[in-house]
Amino acid sequence: MKSTNVTRVMHLVDEHERWTRQGHRGGVLWLTGLPASGKKSMAYELESRLFAAGFEAYAFDSARIRLGLCSDLGFGREDRRENIRRAGELAGVMARSGLVVIAAFISPYERDRQAARAAAENFHEVYLDVPVEVCEARDDQGRYARARAGELANFTGVSAPYETPKAPELVLDAVTHSQSECVDQLVTYIERHFRSI
Repeated sequence: MKSTNVTRVMHLVDEHERWTRQGHRGGVLWLTGLPASGKKSMAYELESRLFAAGFEAYAFDSARIRLGLCSDLGFGREDRRENIRRAGELAGVMARSGLVVIAAFISPYERDRQAARAAAENFHEVYLDVPVEVCEARDDQGRYARARAGELANFTGVSAPYETPKAPELVLDAVTHSQSECVDQLVTYIERHFRSI
C-alpha cells in the first residue's frame, strides 16, 4: 500500500441508522459469468425492479467503470485485477451508504472476486451459469468471433480463462430460465437477505 500517512475518520451516522431509514440493509450483489451470459441486462432490470419495490438500488458494470474510474486500464492480467479491485472498493463504499449495489462484472479470477468480497461486509456472489457455446451464440456484438480470429486479445472464454466460482451464494441457470425469471429469483433473494434490519 502506497498511502501510509492516512487517518480514518468515523462517520457520525452508523449503518443501522441508514438501514432503518431506507428500510433495508446495504450490500453488494456481484454478478459474475462469461461474456454475453446476461449479467449487464439482468443487473439493470433488477435495479429497476428493486427501485420500484422501494429499495435504494444502483447498478453498474465494467463498461461504465472503464469509461471513468478505470479509463487508464487495459485488458492485461494486472489491469483486469486492478479494474476489479477498484470496482469492489467502490461497491463496498456505496453499500456502506445503505445502497443495494448490483455490480455486473465478468471478474474471471477467483482471487479478484475474493478481494471484491473483502471490500464489502454484506457481499453476495451470483454466478450466471451459462456455457461458453451458449454465450457465443448469444453474442450479438461478435466479440467471440473476433477473439477467435485473433482480433481481440485476452478475451475471457477464448484466449483468457474463467475460473468458475467455488461457493457463490446463488447460481442462476440462465439457459433454461429467461432473463425475467432469473430477475424474479434475484428479487426474491434480495427480499430475503436485505429486508431484515
